[in-house]
Amino acid sequence: MNKGNFLRMAAAGLGALLVAGVAGAAFADDTDTVNETDLLVTVGPLSTGALTLSVAGPSATFAEDTSNADTAIRVFTATLPDVTVSDTRAAADIDPAYAWYVVGTATDFEDVANVAADIPAGRLGWTPALASSVDPSEVSEGDPVLTTYDARTTVDPVPADNVGLVGSELFALAGGSAAINPTGSWTGNAALVLKADATVAPASYKSVLTLSLFED
Repeated sequence: MNKGNFLRMAAAGLGALLVAGVAGAAFADDTDTVNETDLLVTVGPLSTGALTLSVAGPSATFAEDTSNADTAIRVFTATLPDVTVSDTRAAADIDPAYAWYVVGTATDFEDVANVAADIPAGRLGWTPALASSVDPSEVSEGDPVLTTYDARTTVDPVPADNVGLVGSELFALAGGSAAINPTGSWTGNAALVLKADATVAPASYKSVLTLSLFED
């Protein structure tokens, strides 16, 4: 017989014997006492923190400005509820080149009853303002955005500022996320102004203002 075949046959036979031996041992031990042990582990939340945006209220209601002397338009004002950016991350986990910023954009004002014509979002302007507790060296507010009824105050090549909240307009800008991280939170709001034609139809109008927080 070939020596290699003999060794393989011998190994196979030994393996069969070993398996049979284990099976026999298991059969012999089937009356042993069985003990069970509970294994417990508590997994807590990750402590990486987060950069978040919150708004103090769900809505802002406009009131007419009775001091308006321009008979061609009607002016309505409101205040945006407090907007707070919070950063609970460890400063060491933030890219030192990154900075966060908040932008806002609004939809057209639509008649809730869907009867009157829309008031375009371009007729809505704002003036962002940070709370007095915010260090201006850490965060700065965005420039005022005028309505399309207003005269432009910027000069080329600076973009026009009388465009309304149609695009993404800056609400606030951080000087550097990692550098100001120890402060923890920053709050601001905005004075809102809506200017409509004097002939605007009486109705209840609604717009959605979206605030977005970015970091790059």
